[in-house]
Amino acid sequence: MTENTVSCPLMVGSKFPTNTMAAVEGNGTINENFDIKSFAKGEKVVVFFYPLDFTFVCPTEIVAFDKAAEEFAKRGCKLVAVSVDSVFSHNAWRNTPLNEGGIGQVHFPMVSDMQRTWANQLGIVAEGGVAYRASYLLDAEGTIRHMVVNDLPLGRSTHEMLRMVDALNFHEKHGEVCPMNWKEGDEAISATSESTAAYLAKQ
Repeated sequence: MTENTVSCPLMVGSKFPTNTMAAVEGNGTINENFDIKSFAKGEKVVVFFYPLDFTFVCPTEIVAFDKAAEEFAKRGCKLVAVSVDSVFSHNAWRNTPLNEGGIGQVHFPMVSDMQRTWANQLGIVAEGGVAYRASYLLDAEGTIRHMVVNDLPLGRSTHEMLRMVDALNFHEKHGEVCPMNWKEGDEAISATSESTAAYLAKQ
């Protein structure tokens, strides 16, 4: 077991790791001491891991998250991307046009987890040493409230992550819980058997 490896992966309800990491900021500058707590400043954060720069499914996800960044911001949620590549690789990828296999000037930090510090703590290291496509929704206190881990060939959905942010915001504001397939504007329920029964009776 390496120094950064834990016997039990971090799950929902755990605090997300707060190690200081190297990152390329959204403005293109390299920050050797990226601090996710300072970056969040009391807001929600979606941290999404991807296997490698200059690959195939990964750029489709990163560009999609960047296009949806304004929608996340409207909901009080920031974005952070992470892979095991160096900040120099991240920067080169950002400076490569989309039509040449790059991702362009994305507007969120790209963290370098070359030592697999976060990936080991979270238990998401795949065969070959890259990270699985793992996504974490953190609340304002840095607690993991939602997570999903995809195998390497399976791309994610920004729509589903936005739905999760909406659900968390709704629950925090109203105290109600969100049933299956709930989306903004839908009816929610109280955490009681009577409320669930009444909801199901309407379906």
